[in-house]
Amino acid sequence: MPKQMNKNATFPYNKNPLLRRQKLSVLLHSSEPNIFITTQENSFDNRPSNASSLSPDMSTNSSPSNHFMSPLNQMSSPYTKSPWTFPYNNDNDTNVGLIGSLVREEGHIYSLASSGDLLYTGSDSKNIRVWKNLVEYSGFKSSSGLVKAIVCSGDRVFTGHQDGKIRVWKYSNNKKKHYKRVGTLPTTKDYIKSSMNPNNYIEVRRRRNVPWVKHYDAVACMSLDEENGLLYSGSWDRSMKVWRLSDFKCLESVHAHEDAINSVVVGFDGLVFTGSADGTVKVWRRELVGKTTKHIFIYTLLDQESAVTSVVVNNEGTVYAGTSDGLVSFWEREKQTLSDVGVLRGHKLAVLCLATAGKLLLSGSADKSICVWRSEGGAVHTCLSVLNGHTGPVKCLAVQERLDVDDEDGSDPDWVVYSGSLDNSVNLWRVSEQPELYSSSETSV
Repeated sequence: MPKQMNKNATFPYNKNPLLRRQKLSVLLHSSEPNIFITTQENSFDNRPSNASSLSPDMSTNSSPSNHFMSPLNQMSSPYTKSPWTFPYNNDNDTNVGLIGSLVREEGHIYSLASSGDLLYTGSDSKNIRVWKNLVEYSGFKSSSGLVKAIVCSGDRVFTGHQDGKIRVWKYSNNKKKHYKRVGTLPTTKDYIKSSMNPNNYIEVRRRRNVPWVKHYDAVACMSLDEENGLLYSGSWDRSMKVWRLSDFKCLESVHAHEDAINSVVVGFDGLVFTGSADGTVKVWRRELVGKTTKHIFIYTLLDQESAVTSVVVNNEGTVYAGTSDGLVSFWEREKQTLSDVGVLRGHKLAVLCLATAGKLLLSGSADKSICVWRSEGGAVHTCLSVLNGHTGPVKCLAVQERLDVDDEDGSDPDWVVYSGSLDNSVNLWRVSEQPELYSSSETSV
């Protein structure tokens, strides 16, 4: 058992020799439901219906306030037309915690994305559902491949799939609320053109060569660089690909890791971060090499036995990496480099997803919980709360800033959090950067 730490202690990264790496087959499918669920934890049907199922600090002050966020600011009541269920019914706009829950019979929730007042949900049913004001607004279905990742750019939605393809959708009809598929990455033209040149083939398995422009395994993650008009994709085929948004052309393919890539994120100063099941977080920079622009490997930020499942970067330049040993490692930006700062210990099982919101970091885990961390500066993070409400591993998170808050007093902002789980549900939470809104049981690390 680890020793008790002081309240304001930090935890420098320390490789644990007892944490042995999992088998390759397990790491390649580390996002699948059967990896982290034990026999006793596999009953997703008995969902909590009252406050006793939540953690003590969340059970007494949760609210489905109609003034909570833009999806709830609507003319009609969300309780009559919405498939969402609301465990509490009061109008206290200052409460934090669970607001609502949506359960669908379409399988595990693998991906979430928010854009404006719309929420996109992806599952292993191959359907992408679109929600507005907590009512199903639209939806579209891919021909094959469950939805592993979703990102939005303007009026376009990019979805990454199990079959190795990235599909592009666009809202096309206001009356029918219809989304139309406007492209697939790689495009048919680029794929055929690349296939005709033997020099464009790379070996992906023994005696199997494929054109470098296509992922040959699941697209697990994507990240947008809106400023430069680029889309990055990471795959279980161990490659990171760079796509031009204007014409969907694949500009570059990088063999980035020795195992599946679980996370890719565009950072600051032209840096891109990738996290893999091989236990590493790598840093890349887009640079001009001769007459072409390429991504150059800079250095390895983390190298350990446990798989890296998620990487995020906040507005201050702090990089967080969640791993399968239940830890979140983080580094702070210092001039032209990143300093190894510490580790957050808040979960009993693997961290599966991360999201940032202002000073907050949210970590979702296979232990079914979400930890809400607040950065206090000086490498100190306070665990404001542990959100409990799912009956299965928390697989994905999406965050929106609460737009209806009067912040003239200069108080810290509040946020809307959506969490998707392998229990087939999406939960809606309200969280705040204001510590006084939580119980007094928070801890600092």
